[in-house]
Amino acid sequence: MSAYIVGVLVPLVFTLLLRNSKKEKKRGIPVDVGGEPGHALRNCRFTSLVSTSWEGISTLAELFEQSCKEHGDKYLLGTRQLISRETEVADNGRSFEKLHLGEYEWLTYGQAFETVCNFASGLAQLGHKKEERVAIFADTRAEWFVALQGCFRRNVTVVTIYASLGEEALCYSLNETEVTTVICGSKELKKLVDLSGQLDTVKHVICMDANIPSAVSSVEQSGRWKITSFADVQILGRENPVDADYPVSADVAVIMYTSGSTGLPKGVMMTHGNVLATVSAVMTIVPDLGSKDVYLAYLPLAHVLELVAENLIAGVGSAIGYGTPLTLTDTSSKIKKGTQGDASVLRPTVMASVPAILDRVRDGVHKKVNAKGGLSKKLFDLAYARRLSAINGSWFGAWGLEKLLWNLLVFSKVRAILGGRIRFILSGGAPLSADTQRFINICLGAPIGQGYALTETCAGGTFSEVDDTSVGRVGAPLPCSFIKLIDWPEGGYLTSDSPMPRGEIVIAGPNVTVGYFKNEEKTKEVYKVDDKGMRWFYTGDVGQVHADGCLEIIDRKKDIVKLQHGEYVSLGKVEAALIVSPYVDNIMMHADPFHSYCVALVVASQPAVEEWAAKQGIVYNDLCEKEETVKEVYASIVKVCLSD
Repeated sequence: MSAYIVGVLVPLVFTLLLRNSKKEKKRGIPVDVGGEPGHALRNCRFTSLVSTSWEGISTLAELFEQSCKEHGDKYLLGTRQLISRETEVADNGRSFEKLHLGEYEWLTYGQAFETVCNFASGLAQLGHKKEERVAIFADTRAEWFVALQGCFRRNVTVVTIYASLGEEALCYSLNETEVTTVICGSKELKKLVDLSGQLDTVKHVICMDANIPSAVSSVEQSGRWKITSFADVQILGRENPVDADYPVSADVAVIMYTSGSTGLPKGVMMTHGNVLATVSAVMTIVPDLGSKDVYLAYLPLAHVLELVAENLIAGVGSAIGYGTPLTLTDTSSKIKKGTQGDASVLRPTVMASVPAILDRVRDGVHKKVNAKGGLSKKLFDLAYARRLSAINGSWFGAWGLEKLLWNLLVFSKVRAILGGRIRFILSGGAPLSADTQRFINICLGAPIGQGYALTETCAGGTFSEVDDTSVGRVGAPLPCSFIKLIDWPEGGYLTSDSPMPRGEIVIAGPNVTVGYFKNEEKTKEVYKVDDKGMRWFYTGDVGQVHADGCLEIIDRKKDIVKLQHGEYVSLGKVEAALIVSPYVDNIMMHADPFHSYCVALVVASQPAVEEWAAKQGIVYNDLCEKEETVKEVYASIVKVCLSD
């Protein structure tokens, strides 16, 4: 009996000790700063702000060159072979393109550096001057990264533009920055040709693809543009080398245009020092990041998260394999049935993601498990519950041999979806739900570093550490950033609130960008320099700080709308509540002060709606237009509203 008692008491004591040790660990600690009074924090591991982690390195061009010389024979940039491109016709008559992709073909660090040098020289030989700007308008691929580094080597500012940007915003971005050279793919080139009469300053277009569309000949013949292939620019540079013209830390590396979801996009000016500060800080968060790691790149390089991630990966000697969201897994929409997706072939160890993609992975697994049912579902549910108990801190959850058993029997199949070797995931761009975070922790067996930042802070702000298993929070300040909460009395958020200080989040540090291009008024509104010379960015987001110094996002100033009867509504909170409905894939709330209600614009989840329709015996065609479908989705949303 005594042995039994010891067997019960010892795990309990260990559990209590573990929980107490977690509570005692400080991640962010108070710091004395200038500017508006508030509750300010720094990273507990660094007494001063980090601007670079490499001695003597102050720009991205220097970092890339040093890394290439250090890791010359190791793989850097990988692209999959295109074996075939086929068209499949569905039962409803719609056509879908399917790709059969082969293995990855690699450029070593040495080869990539030579390619970058050739491109930089070729750009100069085309007549592009240092003071002129280059725009990169393409999907993420190896040529994107080569072009970026080539421009940095010549101290040319790069304007980044989403490949999905609308025509009005595209013209606005190119004209405002007076871009003279555009680097793009053949798909984007067709869009540019249609807008050629509206682009005022473009002289050169460099097409990443060998097959330049025939439609461009009229523009070229008119003499307005000179169109050159990416390969020809490299040949030109190889035959006519030009010395590098290195930037300094304060030079603007990138003008990054936002997606323009609310009006015309704003161009955020990022210096080499800004990007390098965030790269250096994130490096301290990812454990043992180095030359043995393989990174799967598929997010838009026009987004600051991906831009920072790829510069970091290249800076530490890891390999970057390129993919796309539509070819990511074996079941992705563009992958030919029976062939492998990018993750299965590359088998990455590290990847960046956004919550929407992780949500899809989670939903896809749950759908398969539910479809199988029976013993398979019972095993999955049991394994998940046992591991969840352990992650939540219970000594009676699945640890040790039991953990290994569940990994082998159940979770190894889930991990195979992303190649089976993932050891760390960086998540940003939007809040990650607690359910999805736990799913990734358990089923993929990988910690998620969830961050909070903005384009204006160059992806630097806060980041959760690898041993922080809490959910709903975004971590402590990165080593490059100070985080401060300031009072927002109108919203009812004060730093004196109990049990946690609350307020608007403002961020300072070497990662805070210069401001908005040609928009001094907006820059002065949200960027402020304090009495100590520190530059602060006012985010408009509202947060609260936990006892261990970690931040939680709880609201947004612009989300608060006062309705007709004086009631305040947080649109973000309503969206977060309604997206729980299984029929909602995405949602946007709209409120008007002249009305007493909100309007929800809902993107229905196709798999969920089709599954419901099949059970009801409803024909699939134009499901979203059918009255029965609208009623079903609406009823689900109302149910969520009443239960929240």
